[in-house]
This record gives sequence, structure tokens and C-alpha cells, in this order.
Amino acid sequence: MDTISYQAIKENIHNKLVKVTGALAHDKIEEEITKIRKVIATVGTETFADILSIEKYSDLSESDWNRLTREFEIHFNVKLPNGTLIQGDEQQERDTVWWSTLHKQKSEKYYWNRYASFLETTLPPDVVKTIDEDTDVVMDNLENPSSSVFSRYGMVVGHVQSGKTGNYAAIVCKAADAGYKFIVVIAGDKNNLRNQTQERLNEAFIGQSKGIQVGAGKGNSSHEKLPYSLTTVEKDFNKHDADKVAQGLNFDNISVPILLVIKKNSGTLKNVIDWLQKQYVNKIVKHAMLVIDDESDYASINTKEEDDPTQINKKLRILLSLFQKSAYVAFTATPYANIFIDHNAENTELGRDLFPKDFIYALDAPTNYFGARKIFLDNNRKHLVAINDWRNLLPLNHKKDLSIDALPESLLKAIRLFLLVVGIRALRGQENKHNSMLIHASRFTDVHKMIAKLAGAYVSLVRKDITSYGKLDNALEQSIHLQNLKSTLFDVYPEIEFSWSEVLKSLVKIIDSVIIREVHQKTTLPLVYRNDIVTNAIVIGGTSLARGFTVEGLSISYFLRSTVFWDTLLQMGRWFGYRPGYEDLCKIFMSAERIDDFSEIIKSTEDLYQDFKLMAEKGMTPNDFGLAVQENPDSALQVTARNKQNHVTEYIHSLKLDGRLKETSRLRSDPNDIEKNVQLVKNLIDALPNPEPIEGSFIWRKVDRSVVGSFLKNFKTFENDRLGLTSRMPLPFIEKFTEERETLWDISLHNGIGSEFQYKEIKVKRETRQFSYKDDGYFEIQNRQVSSGSSESIAILDPELRKTYGPDRGLTRRNMERPLLMIHIIEPTFKKDGIPTSNFDSITEMIAIGTSFPGDVTTKEDIVRLKINTVYYQNLLKDLELDQISDD
Repeated sequence: MDTISYQAIKENIHNKLVKVTGALAHDKIEEEITKIRKVIATVGTETFADILSIEKYSDLSESDWNRLTREFEIHFNVKLPNGTLIQGDEQQERDTVWWSTLHKQKSEKYYWNRYASFLETTLPPDVVKTIDEDTDVVMDNLENPSSSVFSRYGMVVGHVQSGKTGNYAAIVCKAADAGYKFIVVIAGDKNNLRNQTQERLNEAFIGQSKGIQVGAGKGNSSHEKLPYSLTTVEKDFNKHDADKVAQGLNFDNISVPILLVIKKNSGTLKNVIDWLQKQYVNKIVKHAMLVIDDESDYASINTKEEDDPTQINKKLRILLSLFQKSAYVAFTATPYANIFIDHNAENTELGRDLFPKDFIYALDAPTNYFGARKIFLDNNRKHLVAINDWRNLLPLNHKKDLSIDALPESLLKAIRLFLLVVGIRALRGQENKHNSMLIHASRFTDVHKMIAKLAGAYVSLVRKDITSYGKLDNALEQSIHLQNLKSTLFDVYPEIEFSWSEVLKSLVKIIDSVIIREVHQKTTLPLVYRNDIVTNAIVIGGTSLARGFTVEGLSISYFLRSTVFWDTLLQMGRWFGYRPGYEDLCKIFMSAERIDDFSEIIKSTEDLYQDFKLMAEKGMTPNDFGLAVQENPDSALQVTARNKQNHVTEYIHSLKLDGRLKETSRLRSDPNDIEKNVQLVKNLIDALPNPEPIEGSFIWRKVDRSVVGSFLKNFKTFENDRLGLTSRMPLPFIEKFTEERETLWDISLHNGIGSEFQYKEIKVKRETRQFSYKDDGYFEIQNRQVSSGSSESIAILDPELRKTYGPDRGLTRRNMERPLLMIHIIEPTFKKDGIPTSNFDSITEMIAIGTSFPGDVTTKEDIVRLKINTVYYQNLLKDLELDQISDD
């Protein structure tokens, strides 16, 4: 395929389609392609090359035209739902339509209009439309800069790598149109992230870089409206710049907005504060400031006492206090730390803490987003490759002096796969797109260097054989590396549309372009994605890649980290994002344990978003949302305001169980404990009256809570974390619930498809589940899911409603009358995981349990409070502390 011709035609048709107003008719794409093919047939290839302004036009094959049609269909069929808003009590009484209904219509909208035009060149129309609407909502919830006095605190939550930068770039543009004079974007704590953010804001807002028009500024710039940027792609705001600029620049003698893109660093913030204080002795009264805090859950949060806050938190609050008119908007994909901020915290010197008291806005993701659900919750998990050969070579909890002599075979396979992806994408007409592989296996610089050296050596061997033998008819006979490449290709992509010979020819052309890059603070060769040269990079890094930084064209990821904390783990997932034309090639290599961790977190995060929507419908506030998350049993690990407990030996932890399902996905492996649990179920059956049969299962209704409490106290479960802060089954809290909440319970015994279990008059089929054995001495159910999707609906009394509610667990819980104890008699099968399954032949049945609670996040019931020993809690937090200490 002639790529130049393909891309020129694609651009020509795209420019016509984006001009169509309203929804795109289903046959419009085919119509435009037919038109252009008729033009080619009429005028000939030479004249058509002149029309496209290219040197030579080579006609496309039928498969190329079909691919072009598919690409347009995918692009223009992308939808983006609007986000969801929660407002504070005071905010609900204010004018929160000032921008969308009045100011937006009256203002020139110079910065937003040209940015919107720039977005339309790459994003589907519906996405641009929703970005406009979403950011209108955020603007409405800030404040009109013409007001005399205000301070607004908000938060925007978006999915990891889903386009938050594009959203806050739109807010920056609209804020400038509205009249905000001083705009500060705080872009993470690493230089690479700050530099990348500056480059994107140069494209979106400034319109130029190094004097050259870029992005929104190309052919669409007014010199008089050029914003004044005090930072550049290469240079953060520093003391030298502050002293230099302070001599001749302030808000009163410049008519355009001033932008700073700064690193989240105490010294940098001090420079900005010093510069402002040189201009104005007292508060800045006339001009409004907007602060965008990207990755706001990291380093901005005060983790100390209010009378002695952390330095970055302190300086952020000082910066805001310098202006009589200020708006602070936190942006994050992991809002847990932000909503743990004490919403009442206030300091005479510093003013309010950064809790988003006025609003929280949750962005949705477009339908083409390559996100967590698609990767981790789809049944086939086709993008995941479970690995288990890394433990001896790259142990999870290694130290900085780890010596590595060889890479695991799974990592070598991942490297081969990346080379194949680069070749395949070139065959698909994407050779002008960046490609990256991510290796995230350590947090230590010296270990990164060793991995990079070994990976580079392996790529050199493969490159040598591709170059030497790739054009030969008998290439495979000459090289074991080529044989491994071919077997990897068809093992991972058995239905790829290209032949081995086509892929190999493509590899011959591109193999010399593949580079190895380390990303850490001591990097000598930086990772750069230029606009004029394609980057095909194997990227090795840790903390420097874990927050905000976008790895362009990421297709293959190799991930080995031990953390189980939601925010840390999700932020490490650089593989989320958009993968147009190569999503099917994307693979993530990680351990089965980490796959399960991600899956569990994703389920809980989706519940969090659903809770958010319910609370918005009920008119609840950010304070309510903060409390709901803190009291959510799934977010117990997110108490990132943990250092507030430094001076106590125990503290109260609160959980709200209403509307939640908790299950024992981890079970003891000791045969005696397994048998005791089976006997415990039989004893329970003895103690209960005759049950109600429902489709092969049984339910006992209106059971006294003491019966349930006694059962839970005697049930043998895996006790490495009995509180459930990592196992997701907080039994002590549930036991306390039975003691404190004066309510009857239902108890169910579920029917499966396995062999028969019979005790007295009770007869059910065991439920079949697959388990894996873990080194800590327990079994874990595959995917950590004990019950089926409709199990809880057994508690619904009306048979018709039971069928209606069955598939929707949340709806079921909202309509349950009583909490439900579910008992599952499991017939297990075991994954090998390196252990002979014959070791477990004697285990024919196991007991798993689940507890489901009526209500939802809006239910007004008492929460469960439990005293927790701080030593125990801090032990669980060690992993998070390590991941926040960068040796990069």
C-alpha cells in the first residue's frame, strides 16, 4: 500500500465529513468514498495527485478502500456521554449558569473556538461536542471573574488516560475567554510530565512553541491575543526567571492571560509566590486566578496536622490566598485522597484546605476508550497474558542492589511481540504513528538500567538476524530468533490478516528504528515523541511513568509490581487510553494475582461511579460523597490521609455496608478447617426451620441476627487480613453489624451444576468453581467471584420482580428487605500454578459465603465502627509508602 496516497485520501474525506452538521447519515461515508473513486477514474492519477497536493498518487487496493471505510465508521460512530455533577450546599444556591447561558454567548470565545477546531481534526464530532458541554458545566461551577470576591474549590474525575488533559485544556481556553487573567497548571512532580503538559497546552492554548505556530495556532492566531507563557517546554518557572520577569511584567500592563505550567514542587511554588508578592504587597483584588491541579491526589494532600501542613499543600493554599478572586480545580483519575481531606480544615494564615467543597464532576469515557472494563472485566480477557516465570529473576519485593543476569522468557516474548506489532501497524498503513512497549518491573534506577541493557542486547540479536536473513526465501532455516518470532506471531495473533512473509518484510524495513529508552531522573537519553519523526521505543521505567505521563502508541506492557492500593495500581496502568486501528494487538503481561487485583479494583471503581450518579440524582453534596467513599468497605485501603493517625495507638475505622456485597473469595487450604466449615453449615441447617425452595436453591427468611452472628464468628476463613482490608471480606465489621443493627436476616443455600450434596431433607447440586493455590497458604476462586450474577435476587419475594431484578445486582439490593447470608457449597477444581493438582485430590467440597446488604450509597443508616490497631494498619500501608518513594 502507498501510505502517502492512503493518508492523503483519508485526510481529504475526513475534512468533508467533519463539515457535516448534525448526525452523520449511515451511508454518508460510503457516499464520499464512492465520489472520490469516481473522480480518480475521471481525471486520472496524475491530475488527482495534484488535487491532493502530493507528488504521486498510487491507487488503493480494494482491501485498502475497505480498511478506510472501517476506520471512518469507527471514528464517526464514537459516542461520549456527558459527565455527572455533585454540588455543595452553597453552590446549589449560587448562579451556576453564568457561563453557559450568558457569558459564553457574549464573549468572543477566541481561545475555545480555535481549540475546538483543532480538536475536530483528530476527535470524533460527538466527543468534541461533549467536551464542550462538560467543560461548560465546570465553567458554570467556577465563578464569573467579573465578580468582586470568590474562592471556588472543585474536582474533576476522569478515567486513567481518558483525556483529562484535553478537558482541562478546554477549561483553560474558556477561562481565558471569560477573563481569568492568571492561569496556573500544576502538572505532576516529574520533569517529563511537566514538559509534556506544557507542550500540549502550547498546542491547545498558546498556539505556538519556540516562535512557531502549532496546534490550535496554525493559521488561526492573532498576535494581539497571544497568551503570555512564563514557562516553556524546556524550562519550568524558576527563581532566575521570577526575578527577571518581575521587573517588567504584571497583570495591569498586559492585556492577555498569563499561563504557568509548573512542576508540583515546593521550591517552584515558592518562586511563583515570591514573584506575585513582589508585584502586589496586599491581596490581588482586580484579577482572577485559576489553578488547575493535575494528579491532584498526589502530593497536594495535607497528610500532617492542620497547624503544620505539608509544604506543597501549604504553598498551594498560600498561592490561592494571594488572590481575592480564585478558583481551584483538582483533576484526577483516583479521587480517593482528595475526598479524605477534612472538609472543615481551615487555617487562619492559609485559609481553607483543598477539599472540593463546591463541586465534583465525574467525566465519562468515549465508547472507543480502551479502558479497565474492556481489559479486565471482559470474560475472555483477550488482552491479558498471565505470566509466572519471573519470580526468581525479578522478585516483586527486590532491593535496589538486585543483580539481573537474564530476563524471563515471558519478557523476551513480550519484546518479540512488540517488534511484530510495529511491523503489523506499518502494514496497516500506520508506519507514521509512534509505537511503545512499557516494561514496569521495578522502582529502582539501577534495576531499570540492567533491564534496559539486557533488553537492548536481545533486540540487537533479533535485529541482526532480521537484517541478515529477512529477505531470504529460507530465512527461518537460518535463525532461531526468526523461528521464535514466527511462533510468537501465530501463538498470540492466530487470526492476523497478514502472512508471515509479509510481516517479516515489514520487520526488515522498520527494525533499525526500534530504540531502548529508560525513563527516570538520571536518564541520559530522553524519551521524546516528535511530530516529524516516528518513535518506536521499548520504554523501561517506574515511578516516573506511573502518573500522568502518556506513553504514545503503547501496545505491549510488561508489568510486575506488588502494590494492592487502588490509586497506586490504577495510576501505574499506562495502557489505558485510545488505540485506534491497533486495539486488537494490545497485550498486557502480568501475574495472575495482579490481574485479579486489577479486576477487583475495577469492579469497585465502577460501583463508585454508580454511587456518584445515584448521589447526584438525590442532590447530595461533595461532603456526602467523601463520607460515602471513606465508609465504603471496598475503599478501606484508600485512607491516604493516613499520617493523621501518627500520634495514636488505635483509631476508629468506619464502614457502611448498605448496598454492598462481600464474599469469601479466599478460603483456607487446611483440610481440617475445610471440614469444620462443612460441619458448620450442617449445624446451621439443624438450627433452622424448613426452608422455602426456589428453583433448586433454598432460602430461610426472617432469621434472628444472633444465628447469623454465631455462624460468622465460627466460620474459618483466611486470616492473614481478617479485617478484610485486602481480602475484601471484612468479617469483623459484618459481625459487629449483626450485633448492632436490629434487623432480621435471610439465609440462602445455592444450587449449582456439580455433584449432589445432601444433608437430611436438604438436597442441592454443588457449585463448580476453579481455584488457584497461593503461596501464603490459601485457595483463591478464579476472578474472585463466588456467586453468580443473579444469586442475590433469591431474597426478592415476588417471583416476577425476582426475574426483573435478577441481572442487576444494584437494583436487587435496593429492593431487598433484609440482609442476606449466602452459602455456597463448592465442588472445586484446581489450576496447576506449578503445584501438582493431585495434592488436592482429597478436597471434594468447600464452603464459601457471601453477605449482601439492602440499600445503596444514599441509604441513611448507622455505619459500623471498629477500633483498629495502628500497627496492624501501618503494616498494610508499607507497600504504598514504598511506591511513593521514588529511587528514579
